[in-house]
Amino acid sequence: MSDFQTWYKQVPPFTRIWLTATVGISLLAKIGLLPVGYLILQHAPLFYKLQLWRPMTAVLFYPLNPGTGFHFMMNCFFLYNYSLRLESDHYKQKPGDYFYMLFFNWILCVIVGLVVDLPILMDPMVLSVLYVWCKLNQDVIVSFWFGMRFKAMYLPWVLLGMNMILSSGSIFSLVGIFVGHAYYFLKFSYPSELGGPSLIETPFFIKRYFPDVQGGTHGFGVPPVGQRPVQQQQQQADMAGFRHAWGRGQTLGRN
Repeated sequence: MSDFQTWYKQVPPFTRIWLTATVGISLLAKIGLLPVGYLILQHAPLFYKLQLWRPMTAVLFYPLNPGTGFHFMMNCFFLYNYSLRLESDHYKQKPGDYFYMLFFNWILCVIVGLVVDLPILMDPMVLSVLYVWCKLNQDVIVSFWFGMRFKAMYLPWVLLGMNMILSSGSIFSLVGIFVGHAYYFLKFSYPSELGGPSLIETPFFIKRYFPDVQGGTHGFGVPPVGQRPVQQQQQQADMAGFRHAWGRGQTLGRN
């Protein structure tokens, strides 16, 4: 138990809160303490009955049954894995910016979910964070099924292809890719590649609650590879489709 407590306390705060809320709400719904009908995203209850918690619970809740349990566990693992990497590396010194990234992705997931009628948004939210990590680590080599190896920048599209073949979840992958790309383009690509202003800036009141951390060597908001020295890194990952096992790697190389 002490080992679990030590691990839990070491998880960065936003990742810890997100993972805890996801597991807690899903388990409470599984045992019947929370009604599933009040957790999903639906137009009428949200706008006409002002059930304003639905956009949040739609991202945190996932229905648990014998057919979805494995997928839920994989989602939780990759939520933890890629959120932790972003929060403890690229956003280590700017926690407010990471919070605002999560907020932006959440809002856009909800908007797209309402437009295309997606009642559960856990999958696209997790994939949107994975997409941002992959874009910020484009040249990292990841391993996939059957010994396949490719750059991280292709991973979201490989997962989309696997979902199209193995399941009916391609719409969730498409929404996640769209949301992640929207954030990456507005925050990084447009200013660094097209010379425009940064269109996503963290509001000052968020910076007041989550101020920048001074010191350290971790960078934030690494621009596209074409705008910086190419990092010679490699990672190993045990991955599968977004509805299956897609995994984590370890950096093998260095600059």
